[in-house]
Amino acid sequence: MTLTLPAWFSARQEAAQARYESLPTPKRGHEEWRFANFKQLDFSRFVRSVGVPPATDLISRSEGLEAPIAKFIFVNDELAHSESSLPENVVCLPLADALASHGDLVEKHFMKQETRLGSAKYAAWHEASLTNGLFVHVPDNVEVAGTIEVHHWISGKDVVIFPHTLIVTGKHAKVRVVDIFRSADDEAALAVAFNDLSAGPGSKLDYIAIQAVNEQTRVIQINETGAGRDASTIGLVINTGASWVRNESLARLEGPGARSEMLSVSIPSHEQEYDQRTFQHHVSEGAYSDLLYKNSLYDRSRTVFSGLIFVDEGAHHTDAYQTCRNLLMSDDAEANSMPGLEINADQVKCSHGSTSAQISDEEIFYLRARGIDPTNARQLIARGFSVEVVEKLKDDATEALVLKFIDEKFAKIAAAV
Repeated sequence: MTLTLPAWFSARQEAAQARYESLPTPKRGHEEWRFANFKQLDFSRFVRSVGVPPATDLISRSEGLEAPIAKFIFVNDELAHSESSLPENVVCLPLADALASHGDLVEKHFMKQETRLGSAKYAAWHEASLTNGLFVHVPDNVEVAGTIEVHHWISGKDVVIFPHTLIVTGKHAKVRVVDIFRSADDEAALAVAFNDLSAGPGSKLDYIAIQAVNEQTRVIQINETGAGRDASTIGLVINTGASWVRNESLARLEGPGARSEMLSVSIPSHEQEYDQRTFQHHVSEGAYSDLLYKNSLYDRSRTVFSGLIFVDEGAHHTDAYQTCRNLLMSDDAEANSMPGLEINADQVKCSHGSTSAQISDEEIFYLRARGIDPTNARQLIARGFSVEVVEKLKDDATEALVLKFIDEKFAKIAAAV
């Protein structure tokens, strides 16, 4: 793809490349990378794809919602297909096109927050290298009835992609976007993904990321969300694929009455590793945030969770919660959790905690007494454990799509037993 880039964007990319080259690779002893697997950070062999891979088969394989309001399919960051029945005043374009037609609007919101959870180097790499993604702008008082569905395919050996999603809502607007990341083949690859979510006053913005790439691929995904006065945001991350994942999610509560729900379901198996870091930043008083992360770990898989609720001075009457729960489906699985609080205001309600446990013999006995074999009983319990998170979306069609990917992962695990 040949891009005609605005001057400001070219300058941003040049500065980001210099920043990427100057920043050190994370090392042992960096608190943001505690318990991390540093062997996974050698990305030297990954390169951008040359040429456009065939997309016809991938278009037919891009199944999702029965009737999305818009649908975009990218293959190695190249747009392969798009369709839309969105209202004319809603801007929903590939980022490459939006830079040309709505450059001022993109500039106003593009990567404005500080990447502070450890991956500043890789955020800079993303900024310097990205060529495409999706831009959505919903103006004031417009509610999108339906879900925007986006497929990101990785095709080829040792390919790296840099998908970017930028979503902006005006006052009292509403939108939901689903990003689905998958592999076109069984080759090892790398995705360095970034999404900006900016929810205007009184708006509602839901974002769901479904990561289901092959188990040879590595993923870095950085999520940065800002919620204005009385805005409501949901960010749900689903992890079923990849050999190694680094998720970083930051929610910034910028106005009174702002609400943020940070959600995740991860189902690692074999020797998959999922490393998740979160930051609930209460800037304004009277805001609410709730985090619920659930991991079901099989075989020799491993998870890391590190979360912090940070309440600024003056952010009184904050209401914030953080919960990470790990269901250990194997004696060899490992879950590391580090929840935290830092409170600099008065009259707040904050709690945080983490639990790790195996399925009890009593639960298995109960289901066996009703004719369910032990393997299926364990799968049913693990699925129910995950459903609590998915139901918080409160949209039947989107919940069904998410559960489809969860059920596919459980089916693979069952087939390997």
